[in-house]
Amino acid sequence: MKEAINFNDTSNKLFADALQLLKQLIAIPSFSKEEDKTADVIENFLKEKNIQTKRYLNNVLAVSKYFDEKKFTVLLNSHHDTVKPNAGYTNNPFEAIEKDGKLFGLGSNDAGGPLVALIAAFVYFYSIEDLPFNLILAATAEEEISGHEGIEILLPQLPKIDCGIVGEPTLMKMAIAEKGLLVLDCIAHGVAGHAARNEGVNAIYKAMNDIHWFSTFQFEKTSAFLGPVHMAVTSIITKNKAHNIVPSECSFVVDIRVNEFYSFDDIIEEVKKNTISEIMPRSTRLKPSFIEETHPLVIAGSKMGLESYGSPTCSDGALMNFPTLKIGPGDSARSHSADEYIFLDEIKDGIEKYILLLQNFSKIISKEFV
Repeated sequence: MKEAINFNDTSNKLFADALQLLKQLIAIPSFSKEEDKTADVIENFLKEKNIQTKRYLNNVLAVSKYFDEKKFTVLLNSHHDTVKPNAGYTNNPFEAIEKDGKLFGLGSNDAGGPLVALIAAFVYFYSIEDLPFNLILAATAEEEISGHEGIEILLPQLPKIDCGIVGEPTLMKMAIAEKGLLVLDCIAHGVAGHAARNEGVNAIYKAMNDIHWFSTFQFEKTSAFLGPVHMAVTSIITKNKAHNIVPSECSFVVDIRVNEFYSFDDIIEEVKKNTISEIMPRSTRLKPSFIEETHPLVIAGSKMGLESYGSPTCSDGALMNFPTLKIGPGDSARSHSADEYIFLDEIKDGIEKYILLLQNFSKIISKEFV
C-alpha cells in the first residue's frame, strides 16, 4: 500500500476537522430515535470532503472510493445518538466547552470522540487506490436503546463484511470479548387479601425468594476475558395503591450479563429451574461476542502494544455476525455521567492509533493473501 499522504503533515488537520465536527454534534440534541439533525451534519461533513454518502433513516453510510468486492472488507462503526442528560449536569449539556484540555458536552465521550476519530481515519484512507481492503463507514442511530432502526436495519443492505471496528470509549484498549445482555421480566403470582386479617398469599414474599436466588446463584463457567455471568435485579413493583391489600402480583426485572460459555437458552433454563415466578425474556438479541486473539485486527493492535480485555458492557457489535474489535478514545466510566467530557489529546491519539491499526492490518492481510 502506497502512502497517499504524509500523516505527520495532515494529523493536525484531521484532528482539527474531527474536533469541529464533534462540537457541532454536541450542540444538537440527538436522543435515540431523534438523530436526524446529527445525521445531516455527518452527511454534510463527508460531502464537503467529496465523499459520497448514502442515508438509511438516521444512519449515514460511506464506502471506499475504490471499493472492490473481491477485497477484504472492514466496517468502521460508531453511533451518534445519546442518552438524555441526567439531573447532575452543571454545564449546558448541549454546549461544547473546552477547558483544562477537555471537551465537555453530552455525547462527547460516548460515543462522539470515537465516532469522529473513526470518521477521520476513514477520510485518511478514502482515496488510497491500492488499499488491500475496503472500508465501509457507518455512523448509526439507536445504539443507546439497542433499537431496530440503527445498525440492525443497515447491515442487510451492506456488502459482505469480513470484520469490523466498533468505536466506543475503551481508553484505546482492545475489547476482544463483550458480555451479552439478557433482560428478564419476572412476575411472582400470589392471592390478594386484606392485610389486617392475614388473608391471601403475598406475591412480594414469593418474589423475594426468587430475588434472593438471583442475588446469590453463581454460574459455574468463568471466562478468562469476561469473568462470570452476572445477574442483577434492577427494579421491583406491584400494582397496589392501597396500603391494606396483600398484592396478588409482584413484578421485577433482571439484568443478566452473559459470557461466551452460555447461550441465552442455557441461562433461561437454569432460571426457570430455580425460581417460581413467571419468566419472560424481554431481550435476547444482544449476544456475547468474541474475536480471536489470532485475528489480523487483534494482531495489528498487539504490534502497537495495545492491551486486550473483556468488556462488561455491550455495543452494536453484539448485532454483527462477523468478528468485531471494540476500541476507541475516551473512558467508558465517563459514559452517561454528569458533565461528560473527553480529553482533547484522547481524540488526537485515537485518530492516530486507528490509522496505525489499519496500516498494520493492511500489512498482515497483504502477506496472507499473496
